[in-house]
Amino acid sequence: MDLAALEIFRTVAAEGSVTRAAERLGRVQSNVTTRVQQLEEQLGATLFLREGKRMVLTPAGASLRGYADRLLALAEEARQCVHPGQPGGRLRLGAMESTAAARLPQPLAQLHAQWPGLVLELSTAPSRQLVEQVLSHTIDCALVAWPPPGVDADAPVEHTPVFTETLLLALPADHPAVASPADLQLDTLAAFSTGCTYRRMGEAYMQQRSGTPPQVLELASYHAILACVAAGRCAGVVPCAVIDLMREPPALRLVPLMDCDTVLVHRRGYQSPALAALHAALRASTASSLPEPISR
Repeated sequence: MDLAALEIFRTVAAEGSVTRAAERLGRVQSNVTTRVQQLEEQLGATLFLREGKRMVLTPAGASLRGYADRLLALAEEARQCVHPGQPGGRLRLGAMESTAAARLPQPLAQLHAQWPGLVLELSTAPSRQLVEQVLSHTIDCALVAWPPPGVDADAPVEHTPVFTETLLLALPADHPAVASPADLQLDTLAAFSTGCTYRRMGEAYMQQRSGTPPQVLELASYHAILACVAAGRCAGVVPCAVIDLMREPPALRLVPLMDCDTVLVHRRGYQSPALAALHAALRASTASSLPEPISR
């Protein structure tokens, strides 16, 4: 096994297609097919099932994918660490959707201008899933709302506070004023999927009204969440920074809920010039100084 073969294997697994993997890697399709076949021969195992044009991982392929993620991440970390003053290579950053939209444009633009050789790959997901991706080496670091629901307190990660978000309870415009959960007249929460810290906070707040968890309408974006809230069907939890981004927010009643830290999470012991450069750019984009990382 060589690193190039593992990178090709991982890309085919991620894309589910040799054609799309070849486009992403800048290789011809026949080369990608040959390298996958050579890897299967070296390992003596079938890694993919061919279902029409789709490539589906076999159990052996699924097992190898986890090792490939870890080996490639370690190789990238090693490449970067031999040039400590020159952030470069690839950094895979995960973030909540709200953070990606409201907080990252400025620091990422600064990062690109200062270190053009650094390739940053950004993906979004709820907080718990992002921490799981960090631990599985699928991504290198993530910006998550802390603490994420369902994450083991002993998980081997370090986290550093970066932003403090003011969370708002969004209600239909004609909803009566709310001073406590007892004033709520809704029993449905529009939110992201399980694993979202803001969803957990909204559920906990609404549960105080009747002692039972609210029904949850799972949606994939804040625009969809706020549209459902404005229509009078449900409540939602949204960072103030997301509302500030909107030129014409829908008619809503916004109730201050609580503050929540957004933290930069990475695997315990993981360091690279690229991570340090990202941290510096995030620090420069905030007015307050940041505490030292907290080991968990």
